[in-house]
Amino acid sequence: MDNFLKAVKETFGSRVQFVGLQGSYARGEADENSDIDTVVILDELLPVDIEAYNKMLDAFSERALLCGFISGKEELLEWLPSELFQFYYDTEPVFGSLDFLLPLIDDRAVIAAVKSGICSIYHGCVHNMLYEKSSELLMSLYKSSAFVIQAILFLETGKYVRQKKDVARIASGTEKKIIDNFLLMRRGEKIDFSEASEQLFLWCKSRLNKDNG
Repeated sequence: MDNFLKAVKETFGSRVQFVGLQGSYARGEADENSDIDTVVILDELLPVDIEAYNKMLDAFSERALLCGFISGKEELLEWLPSELFQFYYDTEPVFGSLDFLLPLIDDRAVIAAVKSGICSIYHGCVHNMLYEKSSELLMSLYKSSAFVIQAILFLETGKYVRQKKDVARIASGTEKKIIDNFLLMRRGEKIDFSEASEQLFLWCKSRLNKDNG
């Protein structure tokens, strides 16, 4: 990241507002195959900047693992606050700060993030049970559920818990079981597809009914 930050500053100079790291490296959960999820925020982002950033990335031997996000600051401020919640709390700063986003991230934004996530998982789960019947897609849905549970815990405790093992320790009931299943799948262990799908579907159904109540 030291080399990455140096390259970003050499490419964009004083226009760099923020550089950070997301994903498994930010959470301390990475292995040798993990993507490197970088975040770069400039004063504004133009097509020529995307070209320059692409050329900069090509110089890295880790190019195949580099992914992530680049944006202009003003565009980011216009994002849905519900999307900014996860973005803010799952990003580890390397240079600068994302605190300019905090005024947009209130409880309503977190509640909207939970609702949006649950709806998306519900739809994906039913579709997968009927059509794809894919274990890989199921794991992706469980991963999304883990992020939703992080948001639920944030609403309950006021604290954002990054590492999934800590989420599993704090969560209870079905939400703990979902995190436990996700951690099993991430380790490559097999779980029963039908049982895990039904668990996820019923959890989404319960959360939607609870929220509507």
